[in-house]
Amino acid sequence: MPSSAQLKIVRWIFRPRGPETGFITLSQRRIFIIPTRHGLVFGVMLLPMLLGSINYNLSLGFALTFLLGGLGMVSILHTFRNLAGLRIQAGRAKPVFAGATARFGLHVDNPRPLARYAVGAVSGGGTPVFTDIPAQGTVSIEIGIPAPRRGLLPLGRITVFTRFPLGLYYAWSYLEPDMSCLIYPRPDTGRVPPPASRPQPGQGAPYGTGDEDFAGFRAYHPGDSPQHIAWKAAARGQGLLTKQFSGKAEMELWLDWEHLPAELDTEAKLSRLARWVLDCHRAGFAWGLRLPGATLPPETGEAHRERCLAALALFEWPATRAR
Repeated sequence: MPSSAQLKIVRWIFRPRGPETGFITLSQRRIFIIPTRHGLVFGVMLLPMLLGSINYNLSLGFALTFLLGGLGMVSILHTFRNLAGLRIQAGRAKPVFAGATARFGLHVDNPRPLARYAVGAVSGGGTPVFTDIPAQGTVSIEIGIPAPRRGLLPLGRITVFTRFPLGLYYAWSYLEPDMSCLIYPRPDTGRVPPPASRPQPGQGAPYGTGDEDFAGFRAYHPGDSPQHIAWKAAARGQGLLTKQFSGKAEMELWLDWEHLPAELDTEAKLSRLARWVLDCHRAGFAWGLRLPGATLPPETGEAHRERCLAALALFEWPATRAR
């Protein structure tokens, strides 16, 4: 392991800056360059060529040696210039479910009248993404990072690099755009149907024999009308469920934390609620969400779905309540 003195030297050289907002310009002081493995072999190869030319007094040998040496020196400038002046800005990161790959969008702007080629970007030990940037143009790239758990996943430090044009030198720069991705809980795969609807305060019995308003699902009982069987749910492998209908006009469907089985841990409860949110949204009826310390009233639509999933992703136990 590196010593504390070595770590201090590394921090001083690479100057960690923390999350940065707005455009991040790759100035001269932020770009580092070293020879690649091929560059080292290329440099070592020039030495015997020079010695052989001196020993045998070969004019063409001198010409070839100095030509290749000059090519290597000029390559340093072109590799460095391929990154210098680029401006990078954080884009958007769409929410994903835990276990998927979070995609962070970045905008790379080239303000100079010189095209940039084979510019790569990578986060940690992930797969690098390469792009060409036209002169005075802008391109968008996406960096993928595994999202193993719910919550806010920061992009962290990324490396922008290039080996253009000959692969003899590796130029890179570190940056840390201030952006994060919202990770929803992984939906439960248990296929447990959502709870049934309940009447609002002051209403009568929760269920009638009519078929005015959809009120939820229950397990299939022999003799149930085939018209009330949820055939779409059966096709998805959820088993036979019977649709329940209410004769009352004002019914509420609540996804309530307190009504979940006590043997489930916190993450399992959040996963089941996430599954129910998706099922309710797919079914097209209104639902509300109750969590310790937060309540979202019954609504419908994509925006309500996103609000509920975000509340599940960011859920934390209230400080005044023990787990």
